[in-house]
Amino acid sequence: MKFSKKDAEKVVNKEDCDLKGWGCRHQQCLILFFCLATGYSMRACMGVSLVAMTTSDATQVQLNYHHTNLTSDNVTASAEDDYKVDGVLSALLFTSPDTILASVFWGYMVLQIPAGQLAHRLGARRLLAAALFANALVSFCLPWAAYYGGWIWVLVFRITQGLSQACIIPGMHTFLGKWTPLRERSRLSAWTYGGQALGPVVGLPVTGFIASSPLGWPGVFRFYGVLAALVGALIWYMTADTPAKHPKITLAEKLYIESDIGPTDESTKPKMVPWRRILTDRGMWAIVIGHIGQTWGQLTLYSEVPAFMDKVMGVNIKANGLLSALPFLVMWFTNFFFGWAADKLIVKKILSVTQTRKLANCLGSIPASVGLVVLAFVPKELVIVECVLVILCGFKVATHVGVYVNHIDISPNFSGTMMSLSNFMSNLCGSLAPIVAGFILTDVTSELLWRQVFFVAAGMYFFTNLVYIILGTAERADWNEPTQEKEAENVKEYSPMLKMEQK
Repeated sequence: MKFSKKDAEKVVNKEDCDLKGWGCRHQQCLILFFCLATGYSMRACMGVSLVAMTTSDATQVQLNYHHTNLTSDNVTASAEDDYKVDGVLSALLFTSPDTILASVFWGYMVLQIPAGQLAHRLGARRLLAAALFANALVSFCLPWAAYYGGWIWVLVFRITQGLSQACIIPGMHTFLGKWTPLRERSRLSAWTYGGQALGPVVGLPVTGFIASSPLGWPGVFRFYGVLAALVGALIWYMTADTPAKHPKITLAEKLYIESDIGPTDESTKPKMVPWRRILTDRGMWAIVIGHIGQTWGQLTLYSEVPAFMDKVMGVNIKANGLLSALPFLVMWFTNFFFGWAADKLIVKKILSVTQTRKLANCLGSIPASVGLVVLAFVPKELVIVECVLVILCGFKVATHVGVYVNHIDISPNFSGTMMSLSNFMSNLCGSLAPIVAGFILTDVTSELLWRQVFFVAAGMYFFTNLVYIILGTAERADWNEPTQEKEAENVKEYSPMLKMEQK
């Protein structure tokens, strides 16, 4: 839908457009939050499900022709009659659980860059809905795959799940690029990406509860299949790629969003991606390097720190639900604060957008770097270690309004493509973190060797953030703007808005 000059003149200035209360942009971000939380929950559920499907102690497995109990530590799962041990357990017992858990990331890596292009060409709505429906289908079918195909088919289905989940982050960033005006960009983006933290917090206990119920481990995958299908339906029926395509958006809200992002026309064809300009843009490479440091540190925190606490401190943090969930809960709450604070700094003109992004990234990187160094020398006291982790994670989430949202500042039109590039590069380099840790840890009980692992991660946080501070920018790139003659005419319709912006 197009709006005339008369419509645009109804908006006096940007402040008058600052709509209070619930709007379509908030609805879009809420659905994206559910999308991300569902995706991360589905990734996390496999670890608990494997406990129910297998056991490291064969004496704990009680076999019965009609009924099978799978018990491991404090998790007990009752498997259904048709999922017999011979079809699942015996195959998975001789397969590394780490291989099955990691297989989702193989597909995730392969489709990252193509996913960004799919979001740009087809639209984020179609891509995200298809991704969730594909996840639902995989989740429904995985129990039968495990029974009839053993570990090979489980791997195939997990890789397929990774392929579909590769579409989520680029699709979400494409959405945010079209729906988040600068005055609210930090808040809306931070709230949306809060699904990364809350998803596992809610998903892990739900998975354990279902696995220990009469539904058994197959019930876990059926539950997430239903959940993914519901979220996919929400995306399909209640979201729109752009404000211009939303059937219920008000004129005031549409003009408010597009006064910053620019006019969107549902008949406009997707713009050609300026690959050369993107790949030679200084700000883009600052984002990539900053993203690499965050992913490296994140993988160290989530993978190596629990191993350190288990091998050196003798504490299995994964076995304690509260200890595992507390850092994620703190991340979710501080996420709101950092989003609000970043927007205030920008709107009140206390800092420029570039300065705000760099400050947020420093708040997310420097405390994380210092926290890892402290963790290397902290006494073997569980309370102290948990406090360090909570503080570290509480600050780390500030990067959601730093490097992670910077793509949208530079180019709302190509933010999904840029995110797919930086996400691919960061995961490619970040995947070396556990490999480097394994190379260093010739003795997993040595505190000295663990300190080296933490020093490497702390150094990655510090130096990649330093590069981001030096090279980073939030200035709108000139290659973001449409160059076609027809699109230039559309911009003229908003000349009153452009003039007001210059005042």
